[in-house]
Amino acid sequence: MTIRLGDVVPDFEAQTTEGPIRFHEWLGSSWGVLFSHPKNFTPVCTTELGQVARLKPEFDRRNVKVIGLSVDPLDAHAKWADDIAETQGFAPNFPLIADQDRTVSGLYDMIHPNASDTMTVRSVFIVGPDKKLKLSLTYPASAGRNFDEILRVIDSLQLTAQHSVATPANWKDGDDVIIVPAVSDEAAKEKFPGGWKTLKPYLRVVPQPGK
Repeated sequence: MTIRLGDVVPDFEAQTTEGPIRFHEWLGSSWGVLFSHPKNFTPVCTTELGQVARLKPEFDRRNVKVIGLSVDPLDAHAKWADDIAETQGFAPNFPLIADQDRTVSGLYDMIHPNASDTMTVRSVFIVGPDKKLKLSLTYPASAGRNFDEILRVIDSLQLTAQHSVATPANWKDGDDVIIVPAVSDEAAKEKFPGGWKTLKPYLRVVPQPGK
């Protein structure tokens, strides 16, 4: 099935390396990142899981739960964790879903037949506390993901969910932001009493709220 931005993401039950879960219940009031990797004991996936483990404190600081998925069985996940720790310096410290029957992969359209009939592509789904899809990314199996970029996008999503702003190209936490066009100048005076810089009537730049 196709999941579009703003849709409530499918709920599911699954076995993971940290026990059985029901996805929506597991998320609770947190944000979530669900990401798939094509296959265990493969080189790019090994580097990715090590990187996510290294960044786990950053996800925690943002109230984000991360969970991985593979179509390999549960016991293969445990064996692979040793390799990840040995080569990357960090063992997985987040749950990995064992989706051997491809139930979750099907719900989230993670298998693209033109890429592979059996392996998932490198999908990323960022889910809000309301269980709605906030962002999705799809990479081919050959390209490792930039999880620093995923953290950057989460910063943007969390900021713009709280304030009437958008983030410009290449924005990072602490940079100036843009007042959304739907906010009139009169309303903006209340929301941003410190003022802003008008580059064009539709392009008003303001310091990031809270910074």
